[in-house]
Amino acid sequence: MKMTDEKKFQRIATIFLTILTVITLLPILLIVIASFTSEQSLLADGYSFFPKKWSLDAYRYMLNQGKTIFRAYGISILVTVVGTVVSVLVTAMLAYPMSRRNFKYRNALSFFVFFTMLFNGGIVASYMMYSKFFHIKDTIYALMIPNYLVTAFNVFLIRNYYSNNIPEALIEAAQIDGATELRTFFRVIIPLSVPSIATVSLFTSLCYWNDWVNGLYYIRDAKYFGIQNLLIKIMNNVEFLKSGSSNLIGTGNMNLPGTSVRMAMAVIGILPIIIIYPFIQKHFIKGVVVGAVKG
Repeated sequence: MKMTDEKKFQRIATIFLTILTVITLLPILLIVIASFTSEQSLLADGYSFFPKKWSLDAYRYMLNQGKTIFRAYGISILVTVVGTVVSVLVTAMLAYPMSRRNFKYRNALSFFVFFTMLFNGGIVASYMMYSKFFHIKDTIYALMIPNYLVTAFNVFLIRNYYSNNIPEALIEAAQIDGATELRTFFRVIIPLSVPSIATVSLFTSLCYWNDWVNGLYYIRDAKYFGIQNLLIKIMNNVEFLKSGSSNLIGTGNMNLPGTSVRMAMAVIGILPIIIIYPFIQKHFIKGVVVGAVKG
């Protein structure tokens, strides 16, 4: 049977995307393999998909920091979950009045949100505001509030989704039935906006999970270190012990897996995202494509 042009295109596209996926996954696979490669093999032969000598030294070193790592994981999970929930809720609520054509201050509100995409006070002003006025330095709130709580891009993404996919007649029908704006928002708007909410949730959770800047600026107490800041601290400790300066305490010849530890830290950092992503993937493309259309 003769193959149609559409089927030919689908087959070519499938082959191309499969090759592209494999190319994308190869660096991740190389990181995982490198984390199980001995330090000597990495230094002598470089990175390889088929190392000459395997080793668990990097993970043994990480396990020696077990209690600290588990605590940092707990901090990162708490910050990611709570920060994402609050951020998505505030973002969705802010986008709702911006999407309503009968809201008097819709354009003014949109301008103020858009303005934050172009201008900000800078690092120094932000640091002074959060540390001197809001007093969140060395608290868990320092990992949640700055930078990621509300972003203009996410607000406009959800606003456009509301405008393009939720008919005004549906909102009017809810109000005719006696629903308040708050009830309409939670009972009508949110259930119909799952793809957009899931997309923004993924963006926000990735930002919170990968964040190390807030910890660098606002956290000095190690008990509030998230996994990213702790991994940086562990890496710095390894580098110090491997450096010549550590000869002062008699540890200059310690055989520490510095390079493989970097790879093990990368694996530990990305593992939760790899596990979670497949569960929200089905909403991701729809949320981005529809929400990105200008309303």
